[in-house]
Amino acid sequence: MSKLLQGEELEKRCIELGVDIQGGPRTQSVSGNSPRASDFELQRRLLEAERSVRESRLWLIALISALASVLSAAVALVALYYGRS
Repeated sequence: MSKLLQGEELEKRCIELGVDIQGGPRTQSVSGNSPRASDFELQRRLLEAERSVRESRLWLIALISALASVLSAAVALVALYYGRS
């Protein structure tokens, strides 16, 4: 398992993935300015965002694999059909 990021590195990585770095609604001040979320919260959000990116890539790989299987089966049927003629 890789080391969890902290501080400025954590903020930069969160911004790269489009993760909200502000505190939740419960931590907002009266002035409306919300402080930065804790490192623990940002790490949780970052891990969830990275997991989502991985899952979307795996979904694409699974789809391509399924299409390749269908194409392979179609080619095999065509080969059988023309092989018997």
